Amino acid sequence: MSRDRGFSLIELLIVVAIILIIAAVAIPNFLRARISADEASAGSSVRKIATAEYAYNASYPDVGFAVDLASLGGPAACSPTSASACILDSVLTTGVKTGYTFLAAGFSPSGGANTSFVTSSAPQNFNITGVRNFCIVTDGVLRIDPGGAPPAADVPTCTAYPMRQ
Repeated sequence: MSRDRGFSLIELLIVVAIILIIAAVAIPNFLRARISADEASAGSSVRKIATAEYAYNASYPDVGFAVDLASLGGPAACSPTSASACILDSVLTTGVKTGYTFLAAGFSPSGGANTSFVTSSAPQNFNITGVRNFCIVTDGVLRIDPGGAPPAADVPTCTAYPMRQ
């Protein structure tokens, strides 16, 4: 009796079903890992922006803290000025990195040099690139808001966020 070589249709369907089950388990874990990586990058980037704000304030005391995020960066071949301090890389100063939107703003309540700042980030696509907002004000404390609203644009909004534990 000769036996045909190969797999039966049932055997192939079982293999495909097993692969689909493995994919159904692995894909959500992969997406959560990606969100965690994007959030870690966002938190680190907010800290870098805050550090750049302190350096900017020390370099340009007549201006105080930087007016906006673009003032902290500059082109590749950069000559430092108060309008482009060349402290941050050009990717971060565009305001978008690893699925997050970034903001930095200096404030002057009396009209002179900027005496306070806020830097913040929010996911571009909530629950796809991230689920938390991050911000730092002049006190240098990282705050995290488990929400999907736009980034904090003022100091009182950021200070209302819970501090990182």
